[in-house]
Amino acid sequence: MKFILGTKQNMIRFFNEKGKSVPATILSVPPAVVTALKTKDKDGYEAIQIGIPSKEKRISKAEKGHLKDIGNFKPTREFRAPKGTLPDLKRGDALDVSTFKKGDMVTISGISKGKGFQGVVKRHGFSGGPRTHGQKHSEREAGGIGGGGRAGGRVAKGMRMAGRMGGDRVSVKGLKVLLVDKDQNALLVSGAIPGRRGSLVEIIANE
Repeated sequence: MKFILGTKQNMIRFFNEKGKSVPATILSVPPAVVTALKTKDKDGYEAIQIGIPSKEKRISKAEKGHLKDIGNFKPTREFRAPKGTLPDLKRGDALDVSTFKKGDMVTISGISKGKGFQGVVKRHGFSGGPRTHGQKHSEREAGGIGGGGRAGGRVAKGMRMAGRMGGDRVSVKGLKVLLVDKDQNALLVSGAIPGRRGSLVEIIANE
């Protein structure tokens, strides 16, 4: 199992060996360090916690106690895997972008862009009301939400309505590593990934 943390930079057009243009995303992948090992006996599950370098002023006292003999690393993330598939790493071991190689298939997870409070047309893809036949102000309204025989006239659970959009954890599978640049600590993957520029993402190789 291969994994690391990175930050989203920007998207570009990448021309492959056949000269075909494909959309791609550049990721900055700073060297990471194993900050903790979770074990079945002590924690009830097996996982490896890693972190990336950070300024000391951004580390809380509790985090400094956790990292007292390693350094300043934040944020930290845990990676779990079925028993026996976690790599043999020790606390303090370093990880870098060379963990991955060109052609690897990866899954990238992160927090999507927050879009604030949105209506049903943008949030759920509703078509809205008709533009004619006597209607005035219902072009982007949701329409009826109850009545009929449905739920006894109540608003049914799970009804698609206006509300906050984005800011969710999203995982994108089946992305391909196009380039690995160890000198620049950068990774180029095909397609788009969640989040804005600078968003932290988790990169896990598909085994």
